[in-house]
Amino acid sequence: MAAPSSAGTGPAPLVGGSLALTAFALALGTFMQVLDTTIANVSLPTIAGNLGVSSDNSTWIVTAFAVANGVAVPLTGWLMGRFGVVRTFCVSVFLFTIASFLCGIAWDLPSLIGFRILQGAVSGPMIPGSQALLIAIFPVHKRSTALGIWSMTTLVAPIMGPILGGYISDNYHWSWIFLINVPFGMFCAFVCWNKLGKRDTPTRKLPIDQVGLILLVIWVGALQIVLDLGKNDDWFAADRIVIAAVVAAIGFVGWIIWELTDANPAVNLSLFKSRNFTIGTIAFCLGYAVFFANTLLLPLWLQTQLGYTATWAGLVAAPSGAVAVILTPFVARLSGKIDARILATVAFASFGYSYYLRSGYTTGASFYDLMLPLMVQGIAMSTFFLAMLTISLDRIPAERLPSATGISNFARITSGSFAASIITTAWDRRETLHQSRLSEAIGTGSPYQMAQGALTRMGLTDVQAAGAITRQMVAQAYLLASTDLFRVSAWLCLAMVIIVWFTRRASPPQGPIAAD
Repeated sequence: MAAPSSAGTGPAPLVGGSLALTAFALALGTFMQVLDTTIANVSLPTIAGNLGVSSDNSTWIVTAFAVANGVAVPLTGWLMGRFGVVRTFCVSVFLFTIASFLCGIAWDLPSLIGFRILQGAVSGPMIPGSQALLIAIFPVHKRSTALGIWSMTTLVAPIMGPILGGYISDNYHWSWIFLINVPFGMFCAFVCWNKLGKRDTPTRKLPIDQVGLILLVIWVGALQIVLDLGKNDDWFAADRIVIAAVVAAIGFVGWIIWELTDANPAVNLSLFKSRNFTIGTIAFCLGYAVFFANTLLLPLWLQTQLGYTATWAGLVAAPSGAVAVILTPFVARLSGKIDARILATVAFASFGYSYYLRSGYTTGASFYDLMLPLMVQGIAMSTFFLAMLTISLDRIPAERLPSATGISNFARITSGSFAASIITTAWDRRETLHQSRLSEAIGTGSPYQMAQGALTRMGLTDVQAAGAITRQMVAQAYLLASTDLFRVSAWLCLAMVIIVWFTRRASPPQGPIAAD
């Protein structure tokens, strides 16, 4: 059994090689789970073709995981209180590894969807669990280092997902996007149980909030169906989207009322009494939503309009991850000395400047032109998660940390789902608007006649020339739609700076460990 800490509140923090190995394993757990939320997205056409189904049906591969994961994440606090943080995390990683193997050997679409539901459900405690355990194994005065490690993996994984997924789809069988988890999952579960098994938190005989759990499953499941399938169904023009939206709204209101009045709620919403937790979570979610939306938008534009492969579209974003990895250790060292609100301001300002630079893209932009704004984004990524978690988890007691991290991650994941649906719909609608305006401006008058004449002199027929002009208009319309959304994102990031300053300054670490 580990020796007690100097504070007398639990096991002493790990040191040396044990700390480094355990921190790496915990970060790997986070990386795998976040990676699996994005790695399958770029592979959907390949999976659909291999399994002989339509692309529309293949979206259930993403929806199934999102719904199950969305339900499981808020229950993290209850699970860890009932079974212990270490046991819950290790079992979650082990089951996630098994589910990944089953996804890799799936023989048809229904079996793959079923295994993805299992994978999403069992992976719920992985992110909040790794976050809580990283904080626990580091000394109090190095909490910022723990949060820096966690934030680095959480931000780099969404960028690596499309790169890795695209490369595997282009060069290997799609099943490897799931099978690749197996050796890493086994390593993570073994190391964490071996190093932390005797340091588990006390367990309590917590009653099961059956009504709260049922309401949670209903409204989260309905909401994810709306967000993931709404665009393909033309939103509220489809009956199933309308029904799902009504069910989600009623279920959410009923769930809130029940959880606030029940003696033993499945999700402890009383945490929102803390100003920093409430405002910090709101800013965290909005900032992540803008980041996630643009992480989807840029590769989508590059692949559909500029002819980039999934691999090369991912490589454009790779420098932002590299910059974040390099800067995060330095930011983590400074964070204990600098007001977290200042770090958050730097993050949102850098995000905003990155999006502003992207609003100057053209269809002839070089790889370097596309990559430069992403390098600026890397500065934001190195400070964003660390600053927002420091603010939102300020003054949260250790025993309530699993609940707080579970709620925070659930809100973040849900905001990402909203962002994905909103950005793709807005992109298509802005393209339609710009294309109609370009058509009106060009028409069949002199601009059109000049372009057609130049093309026919190059050897094209009238039909071929008309097609080439139309393709150029579509490309310019999508470019204008993209730059519009980049510009809006920049303004939203500036608004986030104002919201952050409504929080109070996060307290420095207290107690004997901090004094040492």
